[in-house]
Amino acid sequence: MRMNKIIYSLLLLLGVNTIASAQELYMPRNIKQAYVNGTRDKSGAPGKHYWQNKGVYNIQLAVNPPNRKVTGSETISYVNNSPNTLKTIVLRLIVNLHKYQAPRSGYVSKNFLTDGITIDTLVINGETLKFNNDVGTLSHVVLPKPLQPKDSLQLQISWHYDLSVQSGREGMLDSTSVFMAYAYPRVSVYDDYNGWDALDHTDRVEFYSDFNDYNVSVTVPKNFVVWGTGDLQNASEVLQPDFAKRLQQSYTADSVMHIATLDEMQRNVVTRQNNTNTWKFKATHIADVTFAASSHYVWDAASVIVDSSIMRRASVQAAFNDTSTDFHHSVAFSQNALGWFSHQWPGVPYPFPVMTAVQGFADMEYPMMVNDGSVGDDLGFAQLVQDHEIAHTYFPFYMGINESRYAFMDEGWATTFEYLIGIAEKGKESADNFYKKFRVTKYIFDPSTEEDQPIISMSNQVSGMGYSNNSYGKASLSYLAVKDLLGDKRFRKCLHAYMDNWHGKHPIPWDYFYSFNTAAGENLNWFWNNWFFSNNYIDLTLSDVKQTGKSIKVKITNTGGFAVPFDVIVTFTDGSTATHHQTPAVWKANTKATVLDLAVKKEVTAVRLDGNLFMDANAKDNSWKK
Repeated sequence: MRMNKIIYSLLLLLGVNTIASAQELYMPRNIKQAYVNGTRDKSGAPGKHYWQNKGVYNIQLAVNPPNRKVTGSETISYVNNSPNTLKTIVLRLIVNLHKYQAPRSGYVSKNFLTDGITIDTLVINGETLKFNNDVGTLSHVVLPKPLQPKDSLQLQISWHYDLSVQSGREGMLDSTSVFMAYAYPRVSVYDDYNGWDALDHTDRVEFYSDFNDYNVSVTVPKNFVVWGTGDLQNASEVLQPDFAKRLQQSYTADSVMHIATLDEMQRNVVTRQNNTNTWKFKATHIADVTFAASSHYVWDAASVIVDSSIMRRASVQAAFNDTSTDFHHSVAFSQNALGWFSHQWPGVPYPFPVMTAVQGFADMEYPMMVNDGSVGDDLGFAQLVQDHEIAHTYFPFYMGINESRYAFMDEGWATTFEYLIGIAEKGKESADNFYKKFRVTKYIFDPSTEEDQPIISMSNQVSGMGYSNNSYGKASLSYLAVKDLLGDKRFRKCLHAYMDNWHGKHPIPWDYFYSFNTAAGENLNWFWNNWFFSNNYIDLTLSDVKQTGKSIKVKITNTGGFAVPFDVIVTFTDGSTATHHQTPAVWKANTKATVLDLAVKKEVTAVRLDGNLFMDANAKDNSWKK
């Protein structure tokens, strides 16, 4: 045993890398069964037996501010593509989060509370069912007749609820402006690894949705404008001719157009002067739909080329209070974000026809929409927030992420893209400083146990900063670490392989891991195990430095355990310095320690380790002086 240790130590001193054997990734039993069943494949692609269910929704909504009541009706054609016979369905009623008795992670004001949603009628395949409204955010409904594989059923539902006075992710924006997210009952996801998604919704976790087709009508009083997910189908029916023409022109405009100014909204000349107008929207194969309406928000719009190969444009719109300084720049921010994300990172053309930013309070993403708070004159921060929420277009809406269980699969990527576009917008130093301040500092300098829970931990089972760091900062660092490991060219190839495999479908973490392994042509399980399945954190220790002629041996102990990139900065007697970058590959053979053999041309007086974004929990032991 002693001889083996001596040989291993000599190998390290000589700088010889031993190749780590491939490691299997831990899988919960239900995930493992999905691979056994062939619905998922270790190539990273969907398995030959992959399936997902789908709904076609025809929805009618009506709201009449300042009255907070929303009424709705819908028909849903739900297709069971699974191999299983379904005896029940699960209806998801997200606005029941506002009920007094709903589980929440913290205090809410009375203005947040409502009586929740009331289902007035429920008809399944022509049979009227009695619905128990004493439920939380989901309801298990026994079907009159089991739904066979490859068969469909028809649901007809009518309902009403009151928007909350306090607007968060949805509710009243002001007395005559509303944000209607999650405004309709929907069939929960039935998937290949959990069956029915039956996690109660809380104010902390986010969403998991099927890819459905939607036709939605929103009826509002005259002089109200409606913005929503999807293509507006009847602009000429709800807008006066001049305004419908402006909107049409904006679809190919490069410069910002004022579709409706405050003066025009106040003079009631924008919409058709019927008692009510019904605005119709259409969206296909999308995770959700959301709508906003106001009698006084101003309306800006333009467009941007998102696919240069066919010169496809996306409409970019904004709805906001005229007094909001930052929102007057919103369309320009969105143009920049959609163009950059489409052509740089992730480098996938924006997949939808519209993006609308609505001034609200949530700093929250929705398909084709964001609901962001105003920050006044701080245009840099306003742009960053909008960048982050628009980045969610790809994760979780282009990729059907299960945010309720694996929030790091979307928040981590949005944080990464937020950082990368920040470099382009504000320069690397500014982007680095913001990232470290807001995404890393709170994590790395909080030594509490929950901070170091494995990233793979289910998001609904961690809380507070443990949830926040696993979902945002730590996850983003893992993506930046693998980018550094592979280099930009291979990383882009792997990212695109993953996105090509799973857009419009429901990936889980193992699909991400295996997609990258296959595209990289390399088993990266050592890296995935290190970053996602461990209690590691970031802490390197510079243990020893020895110079022999024109080389130095630098011994580094990985106290925290994460396979992080870092720079070795060498200072010479004449005051000059040299920087030697190390990718995470330096930890492949041994994640606990490494010895670097670095060539030098002068006498060394000091050596320092610098992880930059990968901030060290104890930077005091990162330096050596002769």
